[in-house]
Amino acid sequence: MTTLRDRIEGMIWGQFVGDAAALGTHWIYDQEELNQAFPVGILGFEPPGPEHYHAGKHPGDQTHYGDSALLLLESLAERGGLDLADFARRFRAFYESPSCRSYKDHATRGVLENLALNPGNPLQSGIDDDQPATVTRLAPLVAVTGADPAAVEALTRFNQNSNRAVAYAQAHAEILEALLHGASLEAAFDHVTQTEPLEKIVSARAARDESVLEATLLFGQSCPLAKSFPAAVHAAIRGEEDFAQAILETIRAGGDNAARAALVGSWLGALHGVDSIPEDWRLRLSSRERIAAAIDRLTALQSSDATA
Repeated sequence: MTTLRDRIEGMIWGQFVGDAAALGTHWIYDQEELNQAFPVGILGFEPPGPEHYHAGKHPGDQTHYGDSALLLLESLAERGGLDLADFARRFRAFYESPSCRSYKDHATRGVLENLALNPGNPLQSGIDDDQPATVTRLAPLVAVTGADPAAVEALTRFNQNSNRAVAYAQAHAEILEALLHGASLEAAFDHVTQTEPLEKIVSARAARDESVLEATLLFGQSCPLAKSFPAAVHAAIRGEEDFAQAILETIRAGGDNAARAALVGSWLGALHGVDSIPEDWRLRLSSRERIAAAIDRLTALQSSDATA
């Protein structure tokens, strides 16, 4: 029997594993370029090339999505809940460090600029952005708060002052919460209340007979959530029973595959529990000890709350 703790661990590990597995292939859109760069095929955890967005990182490292997700996970574990001021301090310290090798995307650069101008107000730090900055770090928040709309919106607007980004983050949280409580994948998708994400789920279901590559090209390989979210839903539906295969299929479709893989990984990890994730994949993560320690702390906090 899969327990709630198994599902929480699977949800969080799945998010990090999906992201890291895509590191070296992230943001390569052309299939021929992928074939030339990886002639033996894409098996996950490929090293980034010298001119790549994640150049200087190594197999097992996280993309910038995963780096930010780890900052949030550790903040939640150490503070016992969402503390945006604490998260903002960690965010600035990490990304402003001279030794930081993590890519700074549009949302990251914008929030750093706003925090520098107004460091005491992280609620006003987000910029107009509808890409996957928040959804790729959301799993540990759901472990603590469920799909609480106020918490999800606060975390989203820290980076993304966008109603669309909030809607997709809330949809993702609703899916995760349903999965943690034992819903099937299809039933979890039915829990979504946000209009646009629900419409995208309908589209993904309608394309279930297409391959992951075909559907991803149909919805779009790029970052905006209106494209990446339905492509991730489709990949999860197609690979529902095989975590590794689902991750590899969405990675092989190129584009913003790290975001899609983080979503798919969190959903399937929550659905089947942590043991569905290949142990050797978890062991490949460079931050595995930090992730494991923070998950232990989060679940211990939950146990304390349940018995209080």
